[in-house]
Amino acid sequence: QVQLVESGGGLVQAGGSLRLSCAASGRTFSNYAMGWFRQAPGKEREFVAAISWSGGSTYYADSVKARFTISRNNAKNTVYLQMNSLKPEDTAVYYCAAETTSSIATRRAGDYDYWGQGTQVTVSS
Repeated sequence: QVQLVESGGGLVQAGGSLRLSCAASGRTFSNYAMGWFRQAPGKEREFVAAISWSGGSTYYADSVKARFTISRNNAKNTVYLQMNSLKPEDTAVYYCAAETTSSIATRRAGDYDYWGQGTQVTVSS
């Protein structure tokens, strides 16, 4: 079992920044890949970013590339999502997820077997 707890969401103006954190517990954090997804009202959950077990490989959705950065600290069992140059269309509930069956990160939500409760990010124009 893996427990994931996100934090760091909030209200920010367009052009601002937020840093999301996701603290993991329950299994050896450094053994599995992690991802961030988001879901806006009335829309399906979409991939945002993913990182391999070591942090050596990262992947981003085209919509956030060059603005968002995913990173992890295996000593702290935490994955981060630094979000810069935020836009109103980034408004969503952001979820972190663990892919415990693989150390290689993927973009497919179905490959992730543990999810956090989500944290709201609201970007005002």
